[in-house]
Amino acid sequence: MLKKPKIILGIDPGTVIMGYGLLLVDNKNVSMVHMGVLRLSAKLDAYERLKKIHQQVTELIVQYKPECFAIEAPFFGKNVQSMLKLGRAQGVAIAAAMQAGLSVAEYSPKKVKQSITGNGNASKEQVMKMMQRLLGIKEEPKYFDATDALSVALCHHYQDHPLLPAAGKKGSPPSGGKDWKDFIKQNPGRVG
Repeated sequence: MLKKPKIILGIDPGTVIMGYGLLLVDNKNVSMVHMGVLRLSAKLDAYERLKKIHQQVTELIVQYKPECFAIEAPFFGKNVQSMLKLGRAQGVAIAAAMQAGLSVAEYSPKKVKQSITGNGNASKEQVMKMMQRLLGIKEEPKYFDATDALSVALCHHYQDHPLLPAAGKKGSPPSGGKDWKDFIKQNPGRVG
């Protein structure tokens, strides 16, 4: 059954650099629409940066009209102040998505890395290289935040289209295919 193409907006939140990435999912094909970063001057006060994050996410939604929004959850580190700032950045990005009526999904950094590379402890460079391979991205991004955001969007897509069979259907191919050969033929980008 053919499904309507959809766009997923992924965000890697940050208070100095926020990454964003948009994927187009058209049936079995996944391709990059756009990726980039919002660079925020450390000289701006915290509230002005939050305002710019909200504006950027809103502009991306208006321009690309995504159907869903995925964001990376803050990493729980030792610095409480950094966590608070990152949580605020994440919150305003989520608010912009909710204001636009998008469904919101949140994924831990470990979950995103596991979904993309198979290793929850992968480096940012490993994630970037895998995103280049999976999506055929030729250019080397200046900031890992952009490919991180794209990986959040791809992780969200994989949650809707898992590579592994559902529990109780041991050994059967996902997506209702006849067999694993059929699945591999229909999904060359998902098999590595």
